[in-house]
Amino acid sequence: MGHEVHTLVRRPVQNANEIEWDPAAGKLDAAQLKGITAVIHLAGANVAGGRWTQQRRALIRDSRIESARTLLRAMSELEHKPEVVISAAATGVYGERGDEILTEESSSGTGFLSEVCRDWEGKLFEAETMGLRTVALRFGLVLSPTGGVLSKILPVFKLGLGGRLGDGRQWMSWVALDDLLAIVQMALTEKRVRGPINVVAPNPVRNAEFTRLLAQVLHRPYFFPVPAAILRLIFGQMANETVLASSRVMPAKLTELGYQFRHADLDQTFRHLLTR
Repeated sequence: MGHEVHTLVRRPVQNANEIEWDPAAGKLDAAQLKGITAVIHLAGANVAGGRWTQQRRALIRDSRIESARTLLRAMSELEHKPEVVISAAATGVYGERGDEILTEESSSGTGFLSEVCRDWEGKLFEAETMGLRTVALRFGLVLSPTGGVLSKILPVFKLGLGGRLGDGRQWMSWVALDDLLAIVQMALTEKRVRGPINVVAPNPVRNAEFTRLLAQVLHRPYFFPVPAAILRLIFGQMANETVLASSRVMPAKLTELGYQFRHADLDQTFRHLLTR
C-alpha cells in the first residue's frame, strides 16, 4: 500500500527500518516513533510454548501487558500521535462456553487465558484516553501450513495417525491467514473499525469435523482419537483451555462492517492451503 514499515526489535538494530526496544524493562525512545501513523502490536510469549508453570504463566501475561504499557508510554510523549493502534487479542477471552454462540457483546469467561486476554485488552484500550482509535483483533485459530496449530498437527495427519481430540464436540473458531491479513489492512484504513473484533470465519466447526476434513483433504485415514486424559497428561491445565475448550465465536462486527471472507468454508480452505 506504499507505507514505510518499521519493526520493533529486542536486539541492536541492523537497518534504518528497525527500532530497538526492551518491553520487559519498559524502554522505548519515543523520539523513534515520530511520524508513525499506525501501530500494530503483536508481541507476546507463545501461549503453547510450554507447560503452564507459574513462571510460564507470568511470562505469558507480562509479555503482553508490559509491551502494551511500554508502547502507550512512548506514544503519550508524542506531540503528533498515531492515528490508530491495532493489537492482537484472542478468542480465548471467552473461555470454555460449550455450544453458546459468542459475539463481541458476549461477556469474558473464566480461567487463565480469559484473565490474560481481559487484562491485555484493558491495558490496550487506555490508548482511547489519548484520543486514539483502538482495535483489539480477537484471533481465532489461524490456519497456515507454515505456522501455528495446523503446522504442528500436519505431520501426524500426513502419517495417517490423525483423529479427533477428546470427544471431538468442542467448537473450533478458525480463520485463514489470508483473511486475517486483509482484516488487519481493513482496520488500518477504515475509521469505522474500533474496539474488539472477532477475527474468525463465519462457520466454526466442532473438533471432530475439523480433524475429519483435514484427514480427508490429505487422503489419509482417520482412526486415532486422542483421549482427553492423554492431552491433560501431556499439556496439563493448558489442554483444558486450548485444545479441549469449546469456543463458538461469530464475526458479528465484521459482518456488520460488510467484510467479505475469502475463505468461509473449512473444506475449501484446507484445499486452498494444502493441495496444489
